[in-house]
Amino acid sequence: MYRARIISTGYYLPERVVTNKELEKLVDTTDEWITTRTGIKERHIAAAGESSSDMGIRAARWALEKAHMKPEEIDALICATATPDHSFPATSCLIQKALKFTNAFAFDVSAACSGFLYALTVAETMLLADKAKTVLVVATEKLSSVTDWTDRSTCVLFGDGAGAAILKKENGERGILSTYLKSDGTLSDLLMVPAGGSRKPASEETIKNREHYLRMDGNEVFRMAVHKMIEAVEEAIKRAGIKTEDVKFFVPHQANLRIIDAIAKRLKIKPEQMFVNLYKTGNTSAASIAIAISEAEEQGLIKSGDIIVLVSFGAGFTWGGIALRW
Repeated sequence: MYRARIISTGYYLPERVVTNKELEKLVDTTDEWITTRTGIKERHIAAAGESSSDMGIRAARWALEKAHMKPEEIDALICATATPDHSFPATSCLIQKALKFTNAFAFDVSAACSGFLYALTVAETMLLADKAKTVLVVATEKLSSVTDWTDRSTCVLFGDGAGAAILKKENGERGILSTYLKSDGTLSDLLMVPAGGSRKPASEETIKNREHYLRMDGNEVFRMAVHKMIEAVEEAIKRAGIKTEDVKFFVPHQANLRIIDAIAKRLKIKPEQMFVNLYKTGNTSAASIAIAISEAEEQGLIKSGDIIVLVSFGAGFTWGGIALRW
């Protein structure tokens, strides 16, 4: 049986680290409050002038080096991002230019925090349909560029970073076992950046009203995230024909430790089965799971043959799950 398999990963986190203690100086909050309610202790913030494509290039280059691959071997590049360098051209094209992917076609996927899972599913479809032989998926976010650093309810949550995965079509048991994607546009107002697009172009008024920054209904997002991620895990497992106990690791979107704990409790997943790194990254949106699986592999926590389940939710409202054998 042919499957789309991740053969290499890479990630990049900016050098600058902002701790909860530093945020205490910006807004009315405390390290204890942030840690208790989110599980986050620190987050990486991109340097001045460092863009989403810059971070994506670093993550992609590492994945290529680990796979001992040349740039011309990549024939498709998908970039998942909600914070592109520009409205257009696509951030993927900027990554392609920098890394000299002369044989590749490139495009972006926008599904917010679910973007990496959406991009992996598109990559799998292309590979199995023989539309590409080697696909590079890059998930990169500069959320600091849309973070309102005066809003204590949201500025403590987000960080910057990028992750990458190279996929190929292979005959065997390893690879993506199942995918499950969903969205509900009626919930689009729960998490959004109000201005900057065609509906509300930048103006003196939108800038004055701080509408170019992220806004979120935190309580409702929390409730929907738990419900939809549980649904996604159950459906991905069902479609893969496996059981919860067959899974070595669950890699959830790293948004909030209380969300992750609630999912684990409802699904009776042992804490040690949940990979968590948000305490040092914060919520990096689409890059979240891409960074997490690369770190887990780097630490030797997931090995060849292990079954893992990826699960995410994001603005849109989007959510999804993927089961795969490493």
